[in-house]
Amino acid sequence: MTKLQIIVLSAACLLFMGLYFGTDTKPESQAKIEQERARSATSTSIEVLLRAAKTTLSRDTAALILGLEQELSKSSSDSTKIETLKRLAGLWYSADNATISGHYAEEVANIIDDEEAWSIAGTTYMIGGKQAKEDKTKQFSYNQAITALENAISLNPTEYSNKVNLALCYIENPQLAGPMKGIMMLREYNEQAPENVLVLTTLARLAIQTNQFDRAIERLTKAISVEPDNKKANCLLVQAYDGLGNKEKAAEYAAKCIDR
Repeated sequence: MTKLQIIVLSAACLLFMGLYFGTDTKPESQAKIEQERARSATSTSIEVLLRAAKTTLSRDTAALILGLEQELSKSSSDSTKIETLKRLAGLWYSADNATISGHYAEEVANIIDDEEAWSIAGTTYMIGGKQAKEDKTKQFSYNQAITALENAISLNPTEYSNKVNLALCYIENPQLAGPMKGIMMLREYNEQAPENVLVLTTLARLAIQTNQFDRAIERLTKAISVEPDNKKANCLLVQAYDGLGNKEKAAEYAAKCIDR
């Protein structure tokens, strides 16, 4: 029995840790069926969400949004549509509704169809998923985020920020396919680009959340060997060494965990 297997067995009582190390035993076809079922089970639509969201707006914000909607309906060129859609996205984001903001960012991406626009739509929907209090809104947001991020990746496969965010969609919303899918994606990215600091710090953060401090330190040490002044990596090292009770090392990295 390997060391990794021993860790898996001893951590079986911890669901997420088990998922972190374990192996999905479901047949691939069944796993795909369950994933698609979860993604298609979203019992809402953007129209439903918009109607509900408008009831929460202040009178002034509602008036601004209504005016922009009227402008949008009269827009005859892509440039004016894009400008109005961006303003609508900004207003909804300011109103603390990233899901609706993501919808308008997605509309922009449908017109521009470049990696940056799809990335913005995807990350905005992700924020909406985190904000959502209702499960149906959460599912809608993450489903849309996945589609947008997949579009961004197809246009620029070398940009790992979109890949990491795609993996986090599955980790943060287990109902889609289970956290293990996202973990396996991050591992694959780490194999493809072992010195990618974003991938390393993301894996380290997840390790800290499950008290795997040694594993986190290993990844973070690699990250700062690539980018010594990376604030996120240094701040995570403070957390990891604190978790091990090593106050001296934590203090060493705390000095670098500051705004410069």
